[in-house]
Amino acid sequence: MSHIAVVGASLAGLRAAEALRREGFDGELTIVGSESHLPYDRPPLSKDYLLGNVAAADITLADQATRDALEARWILGQAATNLHPGQVTIADGETLSADGIVIATGARARTLPNGGDLPGIHVLRTLDDAIALSRELDSAHRVVIVGAGFIGAEVASTAATLGKRVTIVEAATNPFETHLGRVAADVLRRTMNDHDVELRTGQTVAEFRGAERISAIVLNDGTQLPADLVLIGIGAIPNTEWLDRSGVRCDNGVLTDAWGRTSLPGVVAAGDVARFQRGDRRVRVEHWSTASGMPGVAARALLAHLSAGEPGTPYLDAPYFWSDQFGHRIQLVGAIAPDVPLDIVDGAVEDARFVAVQYRDNAINAVLGWSMPREFTQWRRRNHDALRAAGSETDRVEPALLTSADRSE
Repeated sequence: MSHIAVVGASLAGLRAAEALRREGFDGELTIVGSESHLPYDRPPLSKDYLLGNVAAADITLADQATRDALEARWILGQAATNLHPGQVTIADGETLSADGIVIATGARARTLPNGGDLPGIHVLRTLDDAIALSRELDSAHRVVIVGAGFIGAEVASTAATLGKRVTIVEAATNPFETHLGRVAADVLRRTMNDHDVELRTGQTVAEFRGAERISAIVLNDGTQLPADLVLIGIGAIPNTEWLDRSGVRCDNGVLTDAWGRTSLPGVVAAGDVARFQRGDRRVRVEHWSTASGMPGVAARALLAHLSAGEPGTPYLDAPYFWSDQFGHRIQLVGAIAPDVPLDIVDGAVEDARFVAVQYRDNAINAVLGWSMPREFTQWRRRNHDALRAAGSETDRVEPALLTSADRSE
């Protein structure tokens, strides 16, 4: 075991590298990243970074002590372009020979097919995206956000805090119910209304208008919305194209087993790019907690393969995410099943402070917290094993692929 290459200088890539060292790997370690930045924390990008409360230096995950402990070679600003058994090729033409490979290339922001390349139109996935968005947000007055996912809602909250006039355009009729259930979705809609954020549902973008930069978007019903700045927040696409000729099976992500092992021996995957086995189905979960927790399992499985050992415990953690917006913290562990009510077990919905639990087949299925983080955490810890079991049963609803800076790699 002389050399392991970690492809992706992300949260998942960093956690995999740390796990490899922690598990005793003392060979050569190379970390390849397409961005020029060292691994950083994405949760603040849609909130504190845009508000100017933190700088890029404040969100780094790989400080000097961490880098010293890893004793790794860092290749940054160079995307991987190909993978063959035992080899990774990067953009500058260098080929890395490796006994083991970790794929942690994450995902990129999805864009609209009908253009959207005018200045003033943004996505938010990376630190560079946040830098560009921050520069223009200061002077913008009318902000239109396309997509009512949690990235869109968090940026809407930030823009409203900065005094901007904010409109969210969403194709779905009930955009929050799928992820939060009806009661919490109603609370979020009321909260947005209280902060003067206009929510237009059941609408899509027909056209972007502007000469030198964006000035308006036209909706499918002909409505024209003036806009100084537009954010496209409609999800993410896993970065797997570089694996097309590798032999690694991909389908909406890198297909893996519950340990992160791919179809190619000696290659594992973790984080947003991995679509891993859970029960008899595969799920791809774009949550910060998954990007942080799954790489350790994959790293141990890789070392076990290289030493002909056992892979250990599979990745079983129930999906968990949080979102800070409009002065509230929303937390969810598990996956809300549609058309199954939630029981309020603490607090009150009318006060926008509550904990709700969903039971299914007489077993706990999910716990939702709204501005009650301590009580939510107590419920989560108390029901840790039950939530794990709920996530592994084959008749459970697949965890929602929530695309947000504070859940992504």
